[in-house]
Amino acid sequence: MPTPLPNDDTSNLKPPDHEEARLLARGVVSAISPSDGLTELQGVLVEAMFEALTGHSVDIEAPPIAADDFGRALAERNEAFRTRILQVMILGGLVLRPLPPLVADRLELFASEMSVGDGMLGVARRYAEGALGLAEVDFQRNGYTADWSPDRQAALHTSTTLDDAWQLAVADEALASRWRALEDLPDGTLGRRMTEFYRARGFAYPGTTGSAPPLLAQHDWVHLVADYGTKVESELEVFAFIARANDDPKGFSLLAMVVSLFETGYLRAGAGLFEAFPGQLSRRGVAVRLADAMRRGALVAGSVDFMAVDWFELADRSIDEVREHFGVVPKSAAAIDAGSVGPWDPGGISEYQERTGRQLARDRGETYESFGATASPTEA
Repeated sequence: MPTPLPNDDTSNLKPPDHEEARLLARGVVSAISPSDGLTELQGVLVEAMFEALTGHSVDIEAPPIAADDFGRALAERNEAFRTRILQVMILGGLVLRPLPPLVADRLELFASEMSVGDGMLGVARRYAEGALGLAEVDFQRNGYTADWSPDRQAALHTSTTLDDAWQLAVADEALASRWRALEDLPDGTLGRRMTEFYRARGFAYPGTTGSAPPLLAQHDWVHLVADYGTKVESELEVFAFIARANDDPKGFSLLAMVVSLFETGYLRAGAGLFEAFPGQLSRRGVAVRLADAMRRGALVAGSVDFMAVDWFELADRSIDEVREHFGVVPKSAAAIDAGSVGPWDPGGISEYQERTGRQLARDRGETYESFGATASPTEA
């Protein structure tokens, strides 16, 4: 019997204590475990997420809990809380390839008993069925861009209507000029640093040939504000941060998308530019880094949709001022120890991006300047 949602007067809005955190972890593990038990990645991910998001360590080997008992245990928790727990479950299931139908069944059962849902449940079901093409359709139908309309593109400053959220805009001189004008801002401002970020990596400004979709370019600003590099594992951090900062449940689909691209490879391509590069979340320390990015996203001031921010309005401020504006907290020591780097740190840029940046400088007749960014020693 599904557990009904409480009313506002009876909802428990306190952070989970140690006992509840352990209960929540039991539910997550019970929902996502394949028949032969959690995979190593699942175990590391669950432990890291609960440590980062609740501050409590959990026992992933605790006895399983039935879905109906778990639902009743959350009787005083509201829809937003239960939905976040469901999303943790879904994330733990999406790292499986193959994703067993048994796990997809349990995800749906736990969702039902908690009286909540999420569009990514359908994606998990498609993965379990091997229907990857239909999963892509479900991303479009139920994900972040499902209700895309021209009025949502105001912050992108495109000159023409984008009929598709991830549409390119490669012949938009007004847009390109707006980006080029950032080069005239004072040193240290967010906008000036963004132009340096692009030049170091050989990225093309939106509105010009070879550029990313304007919507995807929105996340580039987050690399600077949240201090994440641009290798693939850092993309997981960026989108974990973006997804958790947004109280709209559809924001979670952005994290589900990059996990499907950069861990399992269920998606061949996404966001108009990214291509599959599986196995990145399984790399040592990356799960800890992703969990800390979720923590940092959860702690921003209020609900922030970083993909809808008009960054040009903030471009003349320093990065520290922009961080203060959004309430961005520092990375944890654990994430840094696990290898989390910023865009200007060793390892904060890929060898390919460095080569592309050098080529851009040659094409422009300039001396290459990385502004401190270097490939890691193993890639250089």
